[in-house]
Amino acid sequence: MALDFFSLKGRVALVTGGSRGIGKMIAAGFIAQGAKVYISSRKPAACDETAAELSKDGGECISLPQDVSTVEGCKALAERLVALEPKLDILVNNAGAAWGADFDEFPESGWDKVVNLNLKSPFFLTQALHGALSAAAEEDKPAKVINIASIDGIRLNPQETYSYHASKAGLIYLTRRMAARLIRDGINVTAIAPGAFASEMNRVARDHGEEIAKRIPSRRIGRDEDMACAAIYLASRAGDYVVGETIAVDGGVALASVGVG
Repeated sequence: MALDFFSLKGRVALVTGGSRGIGKMIAAGFIAQGAKVYISSRKPAACDETAAELSKDGGECISLPQDVSTVEGCKALAERLVALEPKLDILVNNAGAAWGADFDEFPESGWDKVVNLNLKSPFFLTQALHGALSAAAEEDKPAKVINIASIDGIRLNPQETYSYHASKAGLIYLTRRMAARLIRDGINVTAIAPGAFASEMNRVARDHGEEIAKRIPSRRIGRDEDMACAAIYLASRAGDYVVGETIAVDGGVALASVGVG
């Protein structure tokens, strides 16, 4: 019988920031491939609503609302997850924030909020779930951690998003450092660097997609399935030999060094 390299049947996943945007795209893709998916976000109502929506067609999506912007929040989410699932096959660190302001006016609050959520939380949530990930790892089936970075961590965009740029660039290198350590426990750490996808965070792409598409080599913004497929690749058997890498899913923007506002 042929092996389905992209199947996630029997696997348990946790997607932070999973109630909308890129997190929701990834959660939907995982569910379509047979995974049991827990989604988390800081807004309980939105998290519950998305979980119900993604479970409509027979999929299994469970809401675990939690603010993970602090170490305490990361530990709390990990404890709640482990109480339900002693083993975790896939962790997607997607929860994130952005902030833009002129250099002379950029506030400390805009620095701390973004760096804490985008860079610190992926580390401490992975640390808190290290035991559950290690428990799921098998000799021929590593557990997976997928960090959601950004092409803004690879190249500059025209906007003054200082803490966002710094956090996403840092997350790419943190992915490498974590991968080098966790591979010995059977845990593969990788990252995805999305380009222009329509979402609440990227309102420019959401509201001006046709104009943005003109500056993208592929001549369109990202679709839900583009993000889902990249995440499925890394989470499944297909990506088992990929360690520490960051995959740009951006239609060629970062490669061509074309700014997308």
